[in-house]
Amino acid sequence: MRQTRIPDQVRAIAEGPSHAHIATILPDGSPHSVPVWVGVEGEWISVLTSPGSRKARNMARDPRVSISMTEANNLHSMAQVRGRVADRIEGDEAWKIIDRMSQKYIGRPYPLREDRVVFLIEPETAWALNFG
Repeated sequence: MRQTRIPDQVRAIAEGPSHAHIATILPDGSPHSVPVWVGVEGEWISVLTSPGSRKARNMARDPRVSISMTEANNLHSMAQVRGRVADRIEGDEAWKIIDRMSQKYIGRPYPLREDRVVFLIEPETAWALNFG
């Protein structure tokens, strides 16, 4: 699979405290869309979730995803990423990423120290628009 470089506008939205939703595919083929925290790790979009969540189970079964984001302070600035799960990170490495995400979203380390996992999404297409 050819990895798409994350465009600068998309990267800026994903690196900020954006409002993001991820769409995964349910076992019956229908879409499942839920809000998520996102970040950027190199050329991948990172997504935080619980390992037993519906979205985690969906991504383990079918790696295709779509992520939509808007800037938290400018809902007219939006981005879309379609791609596939490239990796699943757990343990200490995941907690470093999770705490960075938490800092940008709530200004402190992630408050719940229970099972969490980070999925890295390899973009196939990525674009951004600013209507404001």
